[in-house]
Amino acid sequence: MSTLRLGTRRSALATTQSSWVADRLRALGHDVELVEVSTEGDRDRETPLAQLGGTGVFVSALREALAEGRVDLAVHSLKDLPTAADPRVVVAAVPAREDVRDALVARDGLTLGELPSGATVGTGSPRRRAQLEALDLGLALTDLRGNVDTRLAHVHEGRLDAVVLAAAGLRRLGRADEVTEYLDPLQVLPAPGQGALAVEVRADDEATRAAVAPLEDPDARACVTAERSLLAELEAGCSAPVGALAEVVEGLDSTELSLRAVVAAPDGSSDLRRSLTGDPAEAADLGRRLARLLLEDGAADLMPTSTERLVTERAQ
Repeated sequence: MSTLRLGTRRSALATTQSSWVADRLRALGHDVELVEVSTEGDRDRETPLAQLGGTGVFVSALREALAEGRVDLAVHSLKDLPTAADPRVVVAAVPAREDVRDALVARDGLTLGELPSGATVGTGSPRRRAQLEALDLGLALTDLRGNVDTRLAHVHEGRLDAVVLAAAGLRRLGRADEVTEYLDPLQVLPAPGQGALAVEVRADDEATRAAVAPLEDPDARACVTAERSLLAELEAGCSAPVGALAEVVEGLDSTELSLRAVVAAPDGSSDLRRSLTGDPAEAADLGRRLARLLLEDGAADLMPTSTERLVTERAQ
């Protein structure tokens, strides 16, 4: 087979994630070349993601490069993928998932509960903001964009007391030692798909799809399928910040898929948390059923009054 051209964003995290996939493909005997693709989300680090069009701005340029044949596959943080399908491409593999939790990096080694009232905490995620506000700790939450280094520098240089990021990104970059607390999902549920990677190929490229198929982790696929189907169902009638976490667990008689989710008011004034279990083979249906339960219980009432849809998560 000819060299596989792997499209990647140019950020340190994106390159690290793409290199991780490339190394595993090389171990399978493939030649792999990394091809940098610039996205609008990378070029503009100041404008809030919601105004740029959501985290899809990190995905669209890579998908165009795929569709035009400039690259053969692309690696995304799965939580960045829009839930609407793009018929030109397919997620050919979801590798084993990293840590799904959010992580706090705070000055002086402080935990969330140790931060004083009025402490400034940066996050670019409406989901994180809403759930942190709901904890009623008196924190001053502020919007934050930029790559991991830029965000951490706000703490190290004293501009913020703390930042909240995805634990997976810090671990992949070898910076987990800077985490002062991993946030318990019982308090702050992660974004749908957080910690997982998506390897996309052109829908009609059977050769590349077969090449990346060995990277697939069935449990990770089932979990993110449930989380993303919930998100897709909620987006039809609810644009409040959403967190979700699915886990494959041992049931009484067989393996089960446990799914928890939260829909929160943007200001954290109220939220709904619900859970269901089901068959991992019916992950998408489980997500849809839990979304419908949330909507029946009033999740739509938590929608923001603005006509602009909020971003459910995301930038690394």
